[in-house]
Amino acid sequence: MEYKLIVNKDTKPVEFDTVDNNHLKATINETEYTLDYSLVSDRQIHLTVNGKGVNAFVADGPEGKCIIINGIQYIVQDEDVLNQSSTKKRGGSNLPTEITPITPSVVISVLVKEGDRVKKGQSVVVLSAMKMEITLSSAFNGTVTAVNTQDGDKVAPGDILVDIEADDESTEDEKSEA
Repeated sequence: MEYKLIVNKDTKPVEFDTVDNNHLKATINETEYTLDYSLVSDRQIHLTVNGKGVNAFVADGPEGKCIIINGIQYIVQDEDVLNQSSTKKRGGSNLPTEITPITPSVVISVLVKEGDRVKKGQSVVVLSAMKMEITLSSAFNGTVTAVNTQDGDKVAPGDILVDIEADDESTEDEKSEA
């Protein structure tokens, strides 16, 4: 199957061929990779890429799938799905208003407090998971309405760490992007 994946805003043509159960061949920009995978949990996949093992943490994010490999965060979107859904979007109504971790972790630092104004992309919470630092950011301009965690807390996916109310202007910006 052929896909056009947007990885951190860079579009890449990707072709996947199923070899057998849990084994794929991928071609990215004319480079071939052999992939074996197994699900560790709902949000963790163990990958073997060309014989080298790596763990990937996956979660839905405000802009697409958030994938963390070796402490590096990638936002991945399917360009075709994105194009189909962009005609259906109604402004910022689909944006999450909560900041939540994608993997079990420990809060290193909360960078905002209730009432703070935040900008889209601004760092809000820093987490530590499996010796990696993960920075969670705001998906839009807005105001922090609640901080539900503090430094040292153990948190899990689904725990709401910070609530943010979007600005009206932020919603309008989202409408113009759709």
